[in-house]
Amino acid sequence: MENRNRWSNLYLALVFIVLYAPIFYLMYYSFNSGGTMHEFEGFTLDHYREVVQDTRLIIIVINTLVIALLSSAIATIIAVIGALAIQHVRSRRAKNTLLSLNNVLIVSPDVIIGASFLILFTIAGVQLGFSSVLLSHIAFSVPIAVLMILPHLEEMSPTLTDAARDLGATRRDVLTKVILPVIRPGIFSGFFMALTYSLDDFAVTFFVTGNGYSTLSVEIYSRARQGVSLSINALSTLIFLFTVLLVVGYYFLTVKKAKKPSAELTAEAGVPR
Repeated sequence: MENRNRWSNLYLALVFIVLYAPIFYLMYYSFNSGGTMHEFEGFTLDHYREVVQDTRLIIIVINTLVIALLSSAIATIIAVIGALAIQHVRSRRAKNTLLSLNNVLIVSPDVIIGASFLILFTIAGVQLGFSSVLLSHIAFSVPIAVLMILPHLEEMSPTLTDAARDLGATRRDVLTKVILPVIRPGIFSGFFMALTYSLDDFAVTFFVTGNGYSTLSVEIYSRARQGVSLSINALSTLIFLFTVLLVVGYYFLTVKKAKKPSAELTAEAGVPR
């Protein structure tokens, strides 16, 4: 058993090395005073200053954050409604069908989804730009958020809602004071997952962006095609650190929620102890 655990840990370490070594290599050369990634000539922050002083890039960063935050918020709201609808379906066959349709959107290739949205927006006469990118990001974020929220609904005891109704709570009170507080961790998980997917998405966004509008992923791809520039390393490093901050923030929110005693969670849900 000890040997098996040792080989498992070694395999896990190798996986992490393969995944993170290119990222740290990229981050390392973002501080290189030279213009290549072949030899480190000296430490400098010029590439980061170049990123900060690039007005067009700052606008693209703002566009990306607005799209990510707005699409994640809207997708999470839709996902809560969808998860509640799926959870209330009595027929197991119908529920499994809905879950399968939801999962198909997650495993479908991004190229197919992006091309489908491009055809749809062209037929519908939607101008490619902010609106098309926002709608696309909402569409592929909803299934992810549903998968994060639905398990918390399944784990919730039906006696909570029954007790609330027996005490005279209306449907709105049951939703806002019982169900939503209980599934709050799932809502936060769905929001952060949708936010991460929106920030990282390239394939779908590449199809639905128009002239004069871009996001960070598309901009980095466009600049990388023009040749090696260490400003791309600096920009990618900043994006990676921002993503790490999101993950750390979500972790602390989850740990804080898990440490709360059950009596406090019951009180938050509006159910008498």
